[in-house]
Amino acid sequence: MAESVVGFLINQLSTLLSQESSLLGGLRPDVQFIKDELGSMKAFLRQAEAKEDNDSQLQEWVKQVREVAYDTEDVLDDFAFRFALGDADGFFGRVGKIYNSIKNLKARHRISLEIKDIKARVVEISARHQRYQSLYGTQEIGSSSSHVASADCDIRDQALLIEEAKLVGIDQPKKELISKILDDHSHLKLVSVVGMGGLGKTTLVKKVYDDAAVKKQFQSHAWITVSQNFQFKVIIKNLIQQLYDEIRQPVPPQVDSMDGIRLSEFVKDFLKERRYILVLDDLWTIDAWEAIKYVLPDYNIASRVVLTTRITDVASASCLTFRDFIHKMSPLSYEDSWTLFCNRTFQSNGCPSNLEEVCRKILKKCEGLPLGIVTMGGVLALKDKDKIDEWEMIFRGFGSEVDGSGKLDRIRKILLLSYSDLPHHLKNCLLYLSIYPEDHPIDVDEILGKWIALGFIEEEEGMIATDIAMRYLKELVNRSLIQVKETWDDGKLVNCGLHDFLREIIVSKSKEQCFTAIITGYCTRWPDKVRHLAIHNFTGNPPQGFSSLKCLRSVETFGNEDSLTTSFLSKFLCGGPKFLKVLNLTGAELDNIPKEVFKLFHLQYLDLSGTRVKIIPKSIGQLQNLEFLILAETTIMELPVEILKLRKLRSLNLYGIGDYSNNFALWGFKSPDGIGKLTSLERLHNIEADSGKIVREIGKLIQLRELSITKLRREDGKELLYSLSRLTNLRELHICSIKEEETLDLQHSVSPRLGFLTRLWLNGHLERVPEWVISLQYLGTLVLLNSELSEDENAIGCLGHLPNLVHLFLLRAYEGETLCFKAGRFQKLQRLDLVQFQRLKWVRVEEASMPGLQEFAIVGSKLMTGLPLGLQNLTELKFLQLFDMCDELIHKVQNLDKQSEDYQTISHIPQVCTGHWINGDWKTEILSEKIGKG
Repeated sequence: MAESVVGFLINQLSTLLSQESSLLGGLRPDVQFIKDELGSMKAFLRQAEAKEDNDSQLQEWVKQVREVAYDTEDVLDDFAFRFALGDADGFFGRVGKIYNSIKNLKARHRISLEIKDIKARVVEISARHQRYQSLYGTQEIGSSSSHVASADCDIRDQALLIEEAKLVGIDQPKKELISKILDDHSHLKLVSVVGMGGLGKTTLVKKVYDDAAVKKQFQSHAWITVSQNFQFKVIIKNLIQQLYDEIRQPVPPQVDSMDGIRLSEFVKDFLKERRYILVLDDLWTIDAWEAIKYVLPDYNIASRVVLTTRITDVASASCLTFRDFIHKMSPLSYEDSWTLFCNRTFQSNGCPSNLEEVCRKILKKCEGLPLGIVTMGGVLALKDKDKIDEWEMIFRGFGSEVDGSGKLDRIRKILLLSYSDLPHHLKNCLLYLSIYPEDHPIDVDEILGKWIALGFIEEEEGMIATDIAMRYLKELVNRSLIQVKETWDDGKLVNCGLHDFLREIIVSKSKEQCFTAIITGYCTRWPDKVRHLAIHNFTGNPPQGFSSLKCLRSVETFGNEDSLTTSFLSKFLCGGPKFLKVLNLTGAELDNIPKEVFKLFHLQYLDLSGTRVKIIPKSIGQLQNLEFLILAETTIMELPVEILKLRKLRSLNLYGIGDYSNNFALWGFKSPDGIGKLTSLERLHNIEADSGKIVREIGKLIQLRELSITKLRREDGKELLYSLSRLTNLRELHICSIKEEETLDLQHSVSPRLGFLTRLWLNGHLERVPEWVISLQYLGTLVLLNSELSEDENAIGCLGHLPNLVHLFLLRAYEGETLCFKAGRFQKLQRLDLVQFQRLKWVRVEEASMPGLQEFAIVGSKLMTGLPLGLQNLTELKFLQLFDMCDELIHKVQNLDKQSEDYQTISHIPQVCTGHWINGDWKTEILSEKIGKG
C-alpha cells in the first residue's frame, strides 16, 4: 500500500513541478528533492511490503514512508488552496487578491517550514532505505517477496491431494475438459482454465490430468507450477527433470550449464516425436507464456498444453486458434455449495437442524468459492454443535477471521496474491471499493467518476480520463478481482461488485493503511488521520470534535437518511475536512445544501441524489474545481447562471421525481443560456430544450459522450441535427419530445455522423425512421417509444440493416396489424421487446432472420390470437415472454397438444412464460412445464 501512496504522490509532484512551477518559488528545490528521493525508494517498497509481516523494523520503515507521503500530499493540497488564483474581476477582485497576497505571506512561510520538515524526514527515511538495501540485498528481498507465492504453492500442493470423492460440482467441467483434450485435432492445442483464486482451477485440472483416458493418450506428461516468481531457466530445468524421470533415465549432466536458448532447443528436440501433455499451473503474465510457448514443438501429433490462470488476458493470449479452448470457472451452485459445506463441516452426516440457519448465513458469505467453503468448513468442524453462540460468533466475526488474525489465513494468502501483483495505481482503485457495504451494487459510472476526482487515474497523452478509468476497471475484472454484476445487452458495464472474502481483505488492508475507515451503527469518536470515510447505517448522535478528519479526501454515505441532517453536515464540514474531493450525500435528510459545502476548494465530485434539495444556490459557482455534479431523483427543476463558472465540469446529471403518467416530459431541468461554455462536459443528462438557443448551445459541447435532451418541439428538430453533427464523440443519446403526440422532426438534409454511437433512445412520434439512424454502424441498443410508425413492411424492417444491433425495444412504436422479420436481417439481435402494439394481430419470423435472438417479449398486444409464426426458426431462443396478452392466446399456449403445430413451434424454447398486470404488479407464470417441457 505504501508503494501505491508514494506512486500517487510522485504523479502529483510531477504535475506541480511542471505546471505550477512559478507558484513554488524558492520551494521548488525542496519539492524536487522530495520527489526524487521518494522515486528512488518506490521500487524497493514493493519488495519491502512483501516482507514486512515478518520484520517489525521493516514494517515501521514502510509505515514512515506512507505517513510522509500522506503528509506531503496534505501540504501540497494546502498550498493549492492558499495560492491558486481565483477568477474575481473588477475593483473588488483586485482588492481581494491584494488582501490574500498579504494574508498568504504567513501561510507561505508556514508551508515552507512544513516542506523543510518533510525534507528532513525524507532524508532520514532515505538513509534507512540505504541501510536496508545493504542489510538484505536485492536478491534476498527479491526472494522474500515470493514467500507468499511459496505459501501459495504449499496450498496448491494440498489441493492436488484432495480425493475426487470429496469434490463437488466437478463432474461436468471435468468431462468437458477431457473431451476437448482428447478430440481428434492433430495440431498442438491449448486449453486454458481461468477464474479468481480459490475457485478450484488447479484441483479441476489435476483430476483431468490424472484421468486414465488422458494418461493413456500421451507418451510424455509434465506438470509445472509457474507462479508469480517466474524464472525461465528454473521452469525449463524442472520440465526436463520430469520428462527424464518418466522414462527413468538421469538428466544429461550438460543441462546444468546450458543457457536459455540451448535449454529450449534441448526440450524441443526431446519432444519433437512424442505426443505430450503439459500443464502450466498458475500462469500470471503473457510474457511468461510467450517465453514458454517457443519451447513447445508442434509436429501434428496431437499434443496438448493446459494452463490455469486468474487473468483473462493470459488465457486469451494463449488460445488464439480456432481449435483452442477457454474454460471460465464459475462459482458452485447453491446446492453444490451446501453439499460441499456439509461434507466438510459434518463429514457428510447432514447439518443439524439447530445449526441450519446460521450455517446457511455463513455459506452465503462464501459465494460459491470452493476454497472458502472448504476452509470455513474446516474451522466449523472443530466447534461444539450444541453451542450455537460459537457458530454465531464465527458469522459475526467473519471480517476478523479473514483479515489475517483468524483461522482463515490460508484463503487470505491465496487472494492477496492477486492484490500484491497489482501496479500501484490499480491498488488505490481496488482499495477504494472497501467503502461500499457488503452486497451493495457498485455503479460503474459513479466509481469511475470518483476515481478520476480522487486523482487515482494517471494522465496519458491522447486519452481522456474516463477512458483510462474504464481501462483500469476492466483490468481489475480481467484479473478476477472485480465481479461484473450487470451489463447492458450491448455489453456496457452497469454494476460490479466484490466477492465477500476479497471485500473483507481489502477492508482490513485499507484500515491497516489508514486509507479508509467505515463507521457503522453507533459511533463515539471519529477515526484519526484517515483519507476516505464511509458512513454506513449510522445511529445515535454523531460524535463531537472534527479535527481528526482534516485529512479526509472523500466522504461516502450509505443508509443514513435520518442522521445526516443539514445541521450535522454544517458542523461536520465546518470543523473538519478542508481537502475533500468527493462528497456523496445520496439519500441524506437535506432540505438545502449547507453553505460550508461551497467552501470546499478541492471538491470535484458532489452527489445529492435522493435528497429533498429543491434549489441550487448561486454559491455553486465557487466550486471551481467541481467535475461531477449528480442531482438525480431530486425536485430541482432549474440551475442558476453561476453553474456556467464550473468550467471543469465533466458530468451534469439531473432528473426529477414525480408522476410521469400525467406529464409526458416532466423529468428534466431548465438550463441558463450559455450552457455551451461548459466545454469539458462529457455527460449531460436531461436538459430541457427550452428554446432553440439551448439546442444550438449544445452543439458547442464537443466532448459530450452522453446526452439526454427532453421537451423537444417539432421546430427544434433541424437545429438539434446541426448540433448533433458536431458531437462526434457521442456514445449515448436520448431525445424526448415535449408531449406524446409531438413529432420528432429528425429527418432533414443535415445528417449527423455519430460514428461512435452505441445506444439511442427516441421518445416521440416519428413519421419514419430517420436515415441517419439506419447508418449507425456501431449502434447496439435502440429504444423507440411512442413512435407510432405507420404500417409499412419497411417501417421496422429497415432497422434490420443495423449491423451491430443486439437489443431492440419498441413501445407503441408501430401502428400496423402485421409485422414481418425478413430473412437476412437483424443478424446480431439478441433481445427483442414489442410492447403495446395495440393494433398488431400477426408476427412472422422468416428463416435466417434474427439467428442469434435469445429473448423475445411481446407485451400488451391483445389483438394477437396466435403465436408468432416461424418461432421454430429462432434456434437460439432461450426466453419467450407473453405478457398482458389476450386470454385466448394464453389459454391456447397453456393447453397445447404435443402433436399440434404450435407445440412443435415452441418446443425448443427452454422457458416460456406469461404475465398479467394485477393490483399494480406483474404476476408471472412459467408455462414450460404445462407445455410438457419440464
